[in-house]
Amino acid sequence: MFTIKNNLKIAHFAILMSILNFIFFHYAFFTFVFNHIDYDSVNSVILITSLIILMLVLNAFVFYLICSISRYVGKFLLILFFNINAISVYFVNTYGIIIDKTMIGNILNTNYAESSSFFSMKLIFYIIVLGVIPSFFIFLTNIITVTWKKFAVTSLLTLLFIFTLVLANASNWLWIDKNSKVLGALAMPWSYSVNTALFYSDRHKSNEKEILLPDARLKDHHKSIVVLVIGESARRENFSLYGYKKNTNPSLSKVSNLFHFDANSTATYTTAGVKSILEHTNTDKLYEILPNYLYRNQVDVIWRTSNWGEPPVHIKEYQNREVLLANCKGEGCNYDELLLTGLKEQILSSKRDKVLIILHTSTSHGPTYSTKYPAHFETFKPVCNSVDLGKCSQAELINAYDNTIVYTDYMLAKVIEDLKQLANYHSAMIFVSDHGESLGEKNLYMHGVPMSIAPKQQYEIPFIVWVSDGSRQVKSNKMLSQNHVFHSILNFLSVESPIYKDSMSIFN
Repeated sequence: MFTIKNNLKIAHFAILMSILNFIFFHYAFFTFVFNHIDYDSVNSVILITSLIILMLVLNAFVFYLICSISRYVGKFLLILFFNINAISVYFVNTYGIIIDKTMIGNILNTNYAESSSFFSMKLIFYIIVLGVIPSFFIFLTNIITVTWKKFAVTSLLTLLFIFTLVLANASNWLWIDKNSKVLGALAMPWSYSVNTALFYSDRHKSNEKEILLPDARLKDHHKSIVVLVIGESARRENFSLYGYKKNTNPSLSKVSNLFHFDANSTATYTTAGVKSILEHTNTDKLYEILPNYLYRNQVDVIWRTSNWGEPPVHIKEYQNREVLLANCKGEGCNYDELLLTGLKEQILSSKRDKVLIILHTSTSHGPTYSTKYPAHFETFKPVCNSVDLGKCSQAELINAYDNTIVYTDYMLAKVIEDLKQLANYHSAMIFVSDHGESLGEKNLYMHGVPMSIAPKQQYEIPFIVWVSDGSRQVKSNKMLSQNHVFHSILNFLSVESPIYKDSMSIFN
């Protein structure tokens, strides 16, 4: 074995690092491979063997190149890789996430309060065993370099071997291409390093300034208000309004003029889901979003949020948790009930005929579901109190999640009660979630799985609507999209716009 002070030739060091990287960080990669091929066939055995060899050789070659350019930079990058790998595989193994480009966007947009909820002793164990300990070895190793001639020969032979191995798997290219997104999202350290580069590349290419929509006008001066509640991680199948066996909607089930529709989200992560709710059509471009558009066209718009991830909001009344806490008292201030503080009074103070309120909640976001509601809303017991969701029984996990739906039900009913008291307004409340949530089904947790392979729990969402007496009739829609929100609100507020599509409105 190696002594504490190691002297290793650069090729041997690169191979050793590749082997350790393979053993420590690729359990999920090969679990996916074995679950998606018929490994009883000869061709599948060749594929698996080739993937193992290719991963070992490719990683060793990259590590060899880096260390040949600079031993110090190479060691620094390897230490960085091992520690980030350790954190990454913790989340992959614990929550079943896929580290693709969209997940990188989620990570980079996560605030401290949300990220700190993932802290656990298991995470520390991963970092120490798989990150810190190997880092000491890397730091103490003395790498012996070779001549540039030997470097060139080794590199050429390695590339030739890789090329030959790729050609030998020509019959497997179709399978690899079909599953390339997931394979690339599970290969360490390239899942996060390559996808981070792709994320910033896409961000640079996207429109930094939103594309303005055609001007609109108000068709009448009747007082009208819509409260749009954007749910967080609320999946449809856990709402008793949709037939769920547990009564998670005790308040809304008693409300008249309430309608609920099936809907699917366009993505399984917050930034894309919220963007779809606020835009007039599903697109990769950054068009003017609903609050900005209506604010520019003489509608009073108020945004209240305990969350993050929305596109740029250009309005006067943007109120986050810190702003709202200044005027909030009581236990509810620690939860999303904070968003309702002084809401009715703020509506009544408006000098405009048309008002849009957007409440961006965070109620059902994991993994700490049991901390998202006051204690007296713990209807279903026992609950999961661990951030390591795999340690809880699925019944405990679902109980904790269902309690967040009960709390959501309470807040929506409270919004409706406030609106009922505004006798001079035609009022509507629309609740739609950004995406759904996995609760252990198929060993998946939370959300963020690519739509191409996402389970229905991550994209089947509730779309719940309440209207005041005599304000608007609701169409008998069967399946809605998040884009229906934009056109429905234009309809309800009597906003005439060239961009409006009646077929995308839930109102007659």
